[in-house]
Amino acid sequence: MQLRKMMVMLAALSSMSLALTACGDDTTTVESCTSDTDCSSNFCNTAAGVCMDTCESGSDCADSEKNCAVLAGSSNTQKVCQCQTNQLCNSGDTTDLVCGTVSKRCEEPGSTPAGCTKDADCGAGNTCNTTTGVCSPAATTCTGEGKATCSYGSACYSGTCSAPPAPTCENYQNFGNKAALGTTGPIIFKVATGTATTDTAFCGNTSTKRVKITISAYADTAWPATSAGLNGFLYVLVNGTAQAPSISSSSGNYTVSGNRADIVANLCVLPSSNTASLGYYFTGGNFACHQANY
Repeated sequence: MQLRKMMVMLAALSSMSLALTACGDDTTTVESCTSDTDCSSNFCNTAAGVCMDTCESGSDCADSEKNCAVLAGSSNTQKVCQCQTNQLCNSGDTTDLVCGTVSKRCEEPGSTPAGCTKDADCGAGNTCNTTTGVCSPAATTCTGEGKATCSYGSACYSGTCSAPPAPTCENYQNFGNKAALGTTGPIIFKVATGTATTDTAFCGNTSTKRVKITISAYADTAWPATSAGLNGFLYVLVNGTAQAPSISSSSGNYTVSGNRADIVANLCVLPSSNTASLGYYFTGGNFACHQANY
C-alpha cells in the first residue's frame, strides 16, 4: 500500500508544468500562462508565457532569482522576482540552467522564447529593446521622422506614430503584384520632389527634363553599401508596370544614416511635363504613391 501511495505521489509531481531547481533545496515551479488570471501570483509574463513570483524586496525571492523589480516591457508595475545571471541560476546542485532573456526565470535552454533582436520579431504594435531582448508596446508619440520610437511599419508624422499614407494612386490600382507587398520589408515613409532641370547628357534629346525624386525609407536590416545593392526596390508606372528606378551612382544620391536611407531616383520627362503620378515599393514593404509637381 505504501509503495502504491508513493507511485501516485511521484506521478502527481511529474505532471507539474515545469519544476526547476533554483538554489540548493529551493525549487521554483514555473507555471505556463497567457494572462494574469492563469497564475496563482496573478502575474503572467506574457512575452515568455510563464508566471512570475511577485515580491516587495529581494528577501521575498529565491536565491537564484533575487532581483525584485518591475519587469521590463510589462505594463504591470508590480515587482517580480527575476534572475540575473546563469551562474546564480546554478548556484545549487544544477549546472545546465540559464537565466531566460525574456522569461527572467531560471530555465532549461530553449524552454521559453528567445529574446528579440529586431522589431519584426515582435507582434504588431510592439518594438524590440535590443539591449534586453524584450518586446514592449510601441510609443504613440514621437519626435523627428522615420521610424523614431514607433512600431515597425509605422512612422513619425507631426509627433504621432501612424501608418504611412495608404496608396490610392492609379499606379497602385493597376499594380498586379500586390502579394509582393507587406510590413516586414523596408518601409517608405516619405517621398519628395526635388529639382527639375534640362539635362540632355542624362536624359537624351527627347525627354530632356530631369526630375529628381527623393524616397526616404527605414529597415530592420542593414542597408547595402551602394545603391547598386538595392535589390527589390522598384518604381511603378501609372499602368502598373514595375521597373528598376534610375539612380545615379554619383555622390549624394544614396545616403544611409542608421536604419534610414534616402534615395534619389530620376525621371526623364518631356519639356512640357509639369506633373507625374509615381509609385515606389520595396519587396515585402509598403507601396508609396506620390504626385510629383515640378
